[in-house]
Amino acid sequence: MKKNFLFGLVIVAILFSACGGSNDNKKTAKVDIKAKEDSLLNAKVAEYADFKLTADISKLSDKEKKILVKLFEVSRIMDDIYWLQAFGDKSQVLDTIKSKAAKKYFSINYGPWDRMDGNKPFIAGFQEKPLGANFYPTNMTKAEFEEWKSKDKKSQYTIVRRDEAGQLASVPYSVAYGEQIGKAAKLLDQAAKLAENKQLKKYLLARAKSLRTDNYYPSDLVWMDMKNSNIDFVAGPIENYEDELFNYKTAFEAYILIKDHSETKYYNQFIKYLPKLQKSLPVQKKYKKEVPGKGSDIGVYSAIYYGGDCNAAGKTIAINLPNDPKVQLKKGSRKLMLKNVMEAKFNLIVKPISEVVIDPSQTKFVTFNAFFQNTMFHEVAHGLGIKNTINRKGSVRDALKEQYSGIEENKADILGLYMIGDLVKQKVLPKKALMENYVTFAAGIFRSVRFGAASSHGKANMATFNYFVDKAALTRDEKTGYYTVNERAMRQAIKNLSHEILVIQGNGDYEAALKRATEKGIISETLKKDLKRIDDKRIPRDLNFIQGPSEIGLSKF
Repeated sequence: MKKNFLFGLVIVAILFSACGGSNDNKKTAKVDIKAKEDSLLNAKVAEYADFKLTADISKLSDKEKKILVKLFEVSRIMDDIYWLQAFGDKSQVLDTIKSKAAKKYFSINYGPWDRMDGNKPFIAGFQEKPLGANFYPTNMTKAEFEEWKSKDKKSQYTIVRRDEAGQLASVPYSVAYGEQIGKAAKLLDQAAKLAENKQLKKYLLARAKSLRTDNYYPSDLVWMDMKNSNIDFVAGPIENYEDELFNYKTAFEAYILIKDHSETKYYNQFIKYLPKLQKSLPVQKKYKKEVPGKGSDIGVYSAIYYGGDCNAAGKTIAINLPNDPKVQLKKGSRKLMLKNVMEAKFNLIVKPISEVVIDPSQTKFVTFNAFFQNTMFHEVAHGLGIKNTINRKGSVRDALKEQYSGIEENKADILGLYMIGDLVKQKVLPKKALMENYVTFAAGIFRSVRFGAASSHGKANMATFNYFVDKAALTRDEKTGYYTVNERAMRQAIKNLSHEILVIQGNGDYEAALKRATEKGIISETLKKDLKRIDDKRIPRDLNFIQGPSEIGLSKF
C-alpha cells in the first residue's frame, strides 16, 4: 500500500452498496494523517484556481429560471451517481476527514487518487485506483471478462457485478442506480412542464425516458435538434474515460449552459465546410468514406454548473456530443464551446505558461482567439474521419478498446490543426491564423500534459508533443529552455500524423494504437524539467468551480 498525505489516525470502513460499489463486501482503508502533511495538501489544493461559474440570466423568463432550479437538482444527482461509479460511498471517508485541505482535495478528485499525478493515492490505506473504477468487480480479470458469455457485457449502460453464485452478471444503470434515476427523471418531467421552448420541452421529456430505459439514442436525436433554446442541458452517462480497463462503460455527468446566440451565429458558419474538409483528409478514400451528418452545429455558451465526470480534477472547456456513431452519421454532432471557462483557463493558465516555455519572439502568437479556435476545431474534428473500421472489426471504439479515448483525442487535436491549415488555404481564415494556432497549441500542450498520464487528453498531448519534437516542428533551445515552432515542419508533421492516426482507426489496429501510446505517450526527462519550471511559477493546473443557484442569482426561486 502506498502511504501519502493525511491528518490524524482513523480507520475507515468503506462499505460499497449494491448499486455503487464493487462486489467486495467490505474494504478497510487506514487513513493516517499527519499534521506536517497539511502544507503539502494545501499546495495541492492551490493548484486549482477557484473560479465562479456565472452568467447573465436577466433575459430569461421566470419559467426558465424555475427550470434552471430543477436542472441544478438533476445535476447534483448525476454528480452523486458519478461518485458511486468512480469511488463508492464518499460519506464514509469525507465524514472522517478533519483537515479542510484533505477534504477539499478528496472532493476535487472524486476520491483518494490524484488524477493529475497518475492516479496515485494521496490517502494512506488506499491502493492504486482500479482501472475499471467501480464498473467491475475488483477481483475480476480481463481473461474472465473476455470468456464470459453475455450479450450486453460491453454495453455502455451496465455495471458488472457478481451474483450469489459468484458469477459475473450485468446490471443496467436504471436498476443499479434506480433510486437516483427515478428522482432525476421525475425532476426532468417537472422541468418539461415549465418549458415554453418546444425543443427544450421535447428534449427534457425524451431524456427522462432515456434515464428510465437506458436507451439514449432517441433523446440524443432530439437533442441534436435543440438549437434555439436559451438553456442547454447535458446529463446522463456519456464519456468512457473513467473505464480505463476496457473503455466500455460510461460515466454520469451534467452541464447546465446559457447560450450566447450572437456568437453562436458567427461560429456556425464553419459547419458548412465539414463535407469538403472530410474529403481533403490526407488518406485514401476508404478511410474517409463516411459523410459527416448535416445536423452539426457550433454553439457558444456560459457554463453555470459542472457535475460528475466533467468536474473531476481537469475541467472540460468544450463538448462534442453525442458520442454515438449512429447519431453522428445520421445527424452529425453538436460542438458546445464553454467560453467563460475557456477565458479563465487562457488567462490563468495558458498565457502564463507560454511566457515560461515559448520563445519570446513567438509569444505574440499566443492569443485567446487562437485558443478558442484550437478548441473549436478540436471538437469539430471529432466528427471527421471514420467511425466504423474498414475491415469488419466493428466500430473503431470497440476495436481499439481502452486505447480508443487517447487516440481519438489525439485525432481531434491533429485534424483540428489540419483543418485550420486547409481553411487558411481556402482564405476562409487569415494567414496569421496559422502561426497563432500553431504556437497557441504548443503552449496548450504544456497545459494538457500537466493533466498527467491518467488523462486521455494528457496521454494524447504527450504523444503529439513527442511527435512534433521528433519531426523538428517544435525545437528547444538548450540554453534558455524556450521552444520555437517551425511553421513548415509543423505543417508537414500535422499532415503525416493525421494520416497515421486515421489509418490506425480505420484498420481498428489495436496493436498499433497500443504501441503508439506506449512509445510516444510518455514524459521525457527534459519535459519533466520544463514542467517543473512551470510548477515553480505556481501557475494553476486547473480550476475549481464555485457554482450553484445562488451564484447566478436564483436564490428566490
